Amino acid sequence: MIIKEHLNPLRWRRSVLIATLVGFFAVWFLFIDTYSLTTRVQLELRKGELTDKTEELHKQTEDLREKIEHLESNPDLLEKIAREEYGMRKPGETVYRIKSEE
Repeated sequence: MIIKEHLNPLRWRRSVLIATLVGFFAVWFLFIDTYSLTTRVQLELRKGELTDKTEELHKQTEDLREKIEHLESNPDLLEKIAREEYGMRKPGETVYRIKSEE
């Protein structure tokens, strides 16, 4: 009968019951629950990565806006890019392409 008394939770001391319940809930909220501590830590790390990426993209956007503004205000630069990168020419001009040997 002594063994049955130890296994019956109704016969345990109140402090043992409370400790068991607290332990169960602690394990549940730290590891098992949908919003567990481990999940929150992972989400916080991901949030930091996304914030850094957002800042980087904002900086790239500003750089591109400056380039667009510079191109719109400088027609000579726009003409140079059109000639060099896209092979455009003015009417009546002849363009000679030189292949470099590498």
